[in-house]
Amino acid sequence: MKFSELGVHNDILDAISYMGFEKTTPIQEQAIPKILNQKDLIACAQTGTGKTAAFIIPVLDLILDQPSGETSTLILVPTRELAVQIDQQVQGIAYGLGIHSIAIYGGSDGDDWGQQKKALTQGADMVIATPGKLIAHLNMGYVKFDTIKYLILDEADRMLDIGFYEDIIKIISYLPKERQTLMFSATMAPKIRTLASKILVDPDEINISMSKPAEGVLQAVYLCYDNQKIDLINHLISENPEYNSILIFCSTKRKVTELAASLKKNKFSAEPISSDLEQSDREKVLQAFKARRTRILVATDVLSRGIDIKEINLIINFDVPHDAEDYVHRVGRTARADATGVALTLVNDKEMGQFSQIEKLIEREVIKLPLPEGMGKGPEWKSYSPARNKGGKRFKNKGKGNNPSKKFSKRNSKK
Repeated sequence: MKFSELGVHNDILDAISYMGFEKTTPIQEQAIPKILNQKDLIACAQTGTGKTAAFIIPVLDLILDQPSGETSTLILVPTRELAVQIDQQVQGIAYGLGIHSIAIYGGSDGDDWGQQKKALTQGADMVIATPGKLIAHLNMGYVKFDTIKYLILDEADRMLDIGFYEDIIKIISYLPKERQTLMFSATMAPKIRTLASKILVDPDEINISMSKPAEGVLQAVYLCYDNQKIDLINHLISENPEYNSILIFCSTKRKVTELAASLKKNKFSAEPISSDLEQSDREKVLQAFKARRTRILVATDVLSRGIDIKEINLIINFDVPHDAEDYVHRVGRTARADATGVALTLVNDKEMGQFSQIEKLIEREVIKLPLPEGMGKGPEWKSYSPARNKGGKRFKNKGKGNNPSKKFSKRNSKK
């Protein structure tokens, strides 16, 4: 469906057309009409499906229909990176519409606090905030949210995982009961249902492609011991110079630091990013990666959701995610918007059971590649019970393009 068929204002259509968007994604096609109809909504869709535009476009349209000059929209998000991303997308679409937004998040300096206070007291149309930082402002007593008409929770499951449930409930206590509430999540876990029952009124529901990596993602596994992982990553990057945008996820900040240092020692353009960095430094690192000045970004899970970095060629999971759902979010950083990409996971002898759960979730057996010659022998695949569908058949790789074994095996056998 074309955006022009949705009945939104021409100024919004002009803005999204200028940004290169003509056709809707499935979540946008289903969600935008429901939101324009001012229904509460709970929507489940994986990362990279266009969720942000699915709520920004209709809410901007509703604001244009009933301009108030006061804060009408509150968007709650789990991380400061996502707050900044949504704020940038709002500004991109709302440019020239006279609609203003501000991102409220922690880790900033005193000047940012002053700017945030000014916007909260004088009234930006849209406030995009992390719960913890917004609570800090609310506790000061100067924030008035009695004009809020639209409440949006983005990455709601992630906010609950982090422990923001009580903060969310407290923030909602400051809002009018008469409002439209939209809840977007990558999963529909029981805790999401519980929260939805408390804050939504007779909601519509949308489920889009739950927990499946995009078809364009080529997935593979290397079985290796922990002491082989850093050498393997250095080898893979060296043997694949065509990948100019690489994102590596590690489970701890210590591993992020060690791996980034090893890559730099081998003359690769790499930078670490984690909560140890100041917010201003994190933004600089992200901007350099987006602009292709940095080839490799080594990150903790803070980036696995909600960061819009286009055309990432290669995702590497240094560790198997503890939550199978998180694998989908990590892998979702590549092959966005119908592009293709490669996702490799390094699995040690203790992580095979965890990866088996991932295969069960994605309904696909991921190809296991041999280690490069000269790197020693890795562990044998164990504790694997093939994922089966309801009919009892083993799941198979779907599509001719989803097997990168030839490409990587040939290169690995060179050395």
